[in-house]
Amino acid sequence: MFRRLYDRTLAWSAHRRAPAILAVVSAAESAVFPIPPDVMLAPMCLARPQRAWDFAALCTVSSVLGGMLGYLIGRLAFAWLEPWLMSSAYAGAFEAAVAGFERHGFWYILLAGFTPIPYKVFTVSAGVVGMPVLPFLAGSLVGRGARFGLVAGLIRLGGERLARNLRRWVDLLGWLVLLAALLVFVVLWFGGNGA
Repeated sequence: MFRRLYDRTLAWSAHRRAPAILAVVSAAESAVFPIPPDVMLAPMCLARPQRAWDFAALCTVSSVLGGMLGYLIGRLAFAWLEPWLMSSAYAGAFEAAVAGFERHGFWYILLAGFTPIPYKVFTVSAGVVGMPVLPFLAGSLVGRGARFGLVAGLIRLGGERLARNLRRWVDLLGWLVLLAALLVFVVLWFGGNGA
């Protein structure tokens, strides 16, 4: 099933309305769709390298708008579950998670937007825990912009050979950035607490 969906998404990149389809796929992936928009973005950048940055920007804005849909899904679903949760043994853990998202939510969303972990997991979770909207939008914009900008830039530089290996590169780079960010966070956290 996923292979066919992947192949269909890739085929959409050659469609005459590819930018509009890219916008829809980017928005849907941030809330519900299982295939990342990179699958369309890379061949579109390869076919029209002079528009690579335009496609990356379109992908970013659409993804952030879709992320808001995921956030709203989390908020609305939580409204149905909140009475049960707050009366359960999990209420304390949930309140701690909300406090963590409020303190570090921007960084969670920024990193989530860049990594190969499905972004919808974080957008819905941010809505569930009630992350403030402005840091959510800012983190989404920076994280998704960096990811799609990286894809567009790599395709412009590496051409067709790189496009064929996109999935492997995006995953590897995403995990390396996540690891580096976690290391920086640990150093800053322990350095700040030790001072």
